[in-house]
Amino acid sequence: VQLQASGGGLVQAGGSLRLSCGASGRNTFSTYAAGWFRQAPGKEREFLAAITRGAISTYYAEPVKGRFTISVDNAKNAVYLRMNSLKSEDTAVYFCAADLTSARLRSGTGQYWGQGTLVTVSS
Repeated sequence: VQLQASGGGLVQAGGSLRLSCGASGRNTFSTYAAGWFRQAPGKEREFLAAITRGAISTYYAEPVKGRFTISVDNAKNAVYLRMNSLKSEDTAVYFCAADLTSARLRSGTGQYWGQGTLVTVSS
């Protein structure tokens, strides 16, 4: 599975952004769970959100709960992260990942990774 993340950029605090992660093949997210992570400068990679295969359930880390939404579009074979009410502390490189189980993603690991996309939130 190859993943391609996109959609990062510069946004003002309080603004919104939607990240996209396209996958190779077809029906990838019927087979794999997907997740989003981020890594800020000088910090460890952080789990943000996961969606189970078949998009049955979603999970969020506390710092983004209520502000970020993960979703899947099977027709486009893509997973998205909608980010609202962005804060300066959301500035980081964001990564998408896929694995057979969301539990592995929630534990911080993943079988397949996309390249990062940089999100910069100006205050």
